[in-house]
Amino acid sequence: MKVKRQSGDSVDFDPEKLKRSLLSSGASMSAVEEILHKMTNEVYEGITTRNIYKKAYSLLKKNANFHAARYNLKTAIHLLGPTGFYFEQYIARIFESEKYETKTNEVLQGRCVSHEVDVIVKKNDRIAMVECKFHGSQDAASDVKVPMYILSRYNDLNQVTHKIFSQKDQITECWIATNNRFTTDAIDFALCSGIKLLSWDYPKDNSIKVKNYRDCLYPVTCLTTLTLSEKEKLLPLGVILARDLMGNPQKLAEIKISPKRIKNIIKEVTELCKCF
Repeated sequence: MKVKRQSGDSVDFDPEKLKRSLLSSGASMSAVEEILHKMTNEVYEGITTRNIYKKAYSLLKKNANFHAARYNLKTAIHLLGPTGFYFEQYIARIFESEKYETKTNEVLQGRCVSHEVDVIVKKNDRIAMVECKFHGSQDAASDVKVPMYILSRYNDLNQVTHKIFSQKDQITECWIATNNRFTTDAIDFALCSGIKLLSWDYPKDNSIKVKNYRDCLYPVTCLTTLTLSEKEKLLPLGVILARDLMGNPQKLAEIKISPKRIKNIIKEVTELCKCF
């Protein structure tokens, strides 16, 4: 059976892939098997992957809100757009969870021209620039032109010192982070050039997806008990991760959410962030 991706391409329907994604939500095997059984009669030739996701998400939500929230991860990261500003904040929070100091949206003078750097991180006296490539379409990929262009910016910046964390800092590493994936050529060029990559599925054992499931770095946009409008109001308040609401329910009160709903939202956050 063929299903249609967001890009318009047709691919074979893979029930095992769907099963793995459902299990990654934390739902039990019996719950996942029940969902797959219910979906058997709802998947048809030419159905879009988006519709498959929506059906599975709806069934998971009936099982448990926090399971649906975990399953919602990739879409939730996509909701940090459309400009990419909050995606940059999210990437900074990922580095902070790994004991990095961070700064965002810094303008630095290179040897030749000035550059706005999305995120700058420091750990053990090593300083890295992190360029973030946010894609509006979930099927888009960062191709080889991305690391080629960013390498030229890095080469201009690493030849001089900057006032970032101290008076004389030198950038010695370069990262590129994206919400989707990198093409094979982009990965090969980055490996050859010494650029570090972070994407939804790369590196395989330490990707954005893996970091989330391991360290509970779920963006607040994962939460099923919040409306889209409420999520958009929380982001400017500095609520980037769901766990930012733990012990901080006044942020919900600030956007006029009722006490009864606040209780339900905090319950979902607590269940979602049990690994924290």
